[in-house]
Amino acid sequence: MSQRTERRGGIHVDQSDLLCKKGCGYFGNAAWQGLCSKCWREEYHQVRQKQIQDDWALAEKLQREEEAAYASSHGPQTQSQSTAPQPHPGHASLGPFSKFEEKKTNEKTRKVTTVKKFFSPSSRTASKKGSSESVEQVMDQVEKYIMTRLYKSVFCPETTDDEKKDLATQNRIRALHWVTIEMLCVSMDEEIPEVAENVVKAITDVIEIDSKRVPRDKLGCITRCSKHIFSAIKITKNEPASADDFLPALIYIVLKANPPRLQSNIQYITRFCNPSRLMTGEDGYYFTNLCCATAFIEKLDAQSLNLSPEEFECYMSGQASPRCNTSLGDWSRAEPPPTPTNPVLAQLNHNLEVLSGLSSRQSTLMEAAQSLQADLLSWPESVQREVDGVLEKYPLEVLSRTVSAIDDNNVDNDNLPPPLTPQVFAG
Repeated sequence: MSQRTERRGGIHVDQSDLLCKKGCGYFGNAAWQGLCSKCWREEYHQVRQKQIQDDWALAEKLQREEEAAYASSHGPQTQSQSTAPQPHPGHASLGPFSKFEEKKTNEKTRKVTTVKKFFSPSSRTASKKGSSESVEQVMDQVEKYIMTRLYKSVFCPETTDDEKKDLATQNRIRALHWVTIEMLCVSMDEEIPEVAENVVKAITDVIEIDSKRVPRDKLGCITRCSKHIFSAIKITKNEPASADDFLPALIYIVLKANPPRLQSNIQYITRFCNPSRLMTGEDGYYFTNLCCATAFIEKLDAQSLNLSPEEFECYMSGQASPRCNTSLGDWSRAEPPPTPTNPVLAQLNHNLEVLSGLSSRQSTLMEAAQSLQADLLSWPESVQREVDGVLEKYPLEVLSRTVSAIDDNNVDNDNLPPPLTPQVFAG
């Protein structure tokens, strides 16, 4: 992104910054140094032709030096042979060298060059029959077949640093998790159910880019994501969204989604997508904005968010958070948000309250259990002390016991008649 200015503390990019630097009217791309695919190919072709000429000149120079050294060391006979006209670089004298270089280059970039050549405009000049629409349809089908078959070979190849850029971008977005929607001045109110739904769909679409294999399908995910963003802004503002509103919202969506292998997908689309899609149309516009959003995230600093360097460093290091800190920044002193009207957010808040209540009840229960355990441990000792105190106060006396008849204490026993005496009678 060649220019960035502040707009109400937000982000603003002139539409001219999205166009090709050479003024051809097509959309530019950061991967092409701000040029469109057409101008980039022309620029790259000129540089490559100059490099080839320099290589041939160097090869001729080395060949002449080698022949001169050989002639000086083998006498006049060899010298007379060396004065013969120098062969053309394409002749047999440089044949082994040129064949080796050509084989090495073709082996390294064979698949990538084949696909690029197929989608270049020169490969379609011979196609005179049929309308341009039918030609584009054929190109789309061929692109789908070729890129599906070659996806594992040409996506994030080992000869590039795409994987390294992916990890750097992913870590950068993770470090910026604290950035709020207010800091970016995004014109979206996620408390509105329709807006929240569109935000979720936009995040899903931008994450889904990595699951597609065809460049056109990846562009389709970017386009759907962008349309959901425009819908969310329109619902919030009750008026059509502008380009100044779109880019901050796209940056916010990318920060929330942290899409996997973002740089690899951007480079894949840049290398193998039909150039006409990237140069014109809504697909090219949305893709260019995604490249700008990615570049902005990589260069995001305190000034971009209207923060002091100290606040920015505290947030980046995790020492403070703008959502809960009360001593830093204006964002932390904002009033608490109102009760959400989104059913999902309301249910989430309710669940958090229930969990908080359960945690409090669990703490109370644990305290009561510990108190009960202490009481159970001290209860036998207290009972033993009470028993000892009672025994000490009321000692136990054991009286002697005498055996007596049941009716010993009956005073009327003397008035009873004597017991009957058995008498024996003779038979």
